[in-house]
Amino acid sequence: MPINIYSAENHTTIEFLCDDNWSLATQLHELEKWLATKEYSLPKGNYIADIGFSIQSEANGGGSVINSNMIKMLANTHMELFLSEYPIGKKV
Repeated sequence: MPINIYSAENHTTIEFLCDDNWSLATQLHELEKWLATKEYSLPKGNYIADIGFSIQSEANGGGSVINSNMIKMLANTHMELFLSEYPIGKKV
């Protein structure tokens, strides 16, 4: 993890993104960039992007945005977005 992109039909991994970066804001940014390069080249199918993230201990409101452009790309690629929260320091 932190972002595991895989086929919903057979759970075959398509891509891992962000290695060991558990920041949700960074991960959403990287997923959006990846989708922009793959939106029209992924084979037809159903996909899942599972983002494993940890809350920030110093968080005090605000947060990350899944913008309308990203929502459009997720829909175009038939990709669902899973948000999997892990305790701080948890390794998967």
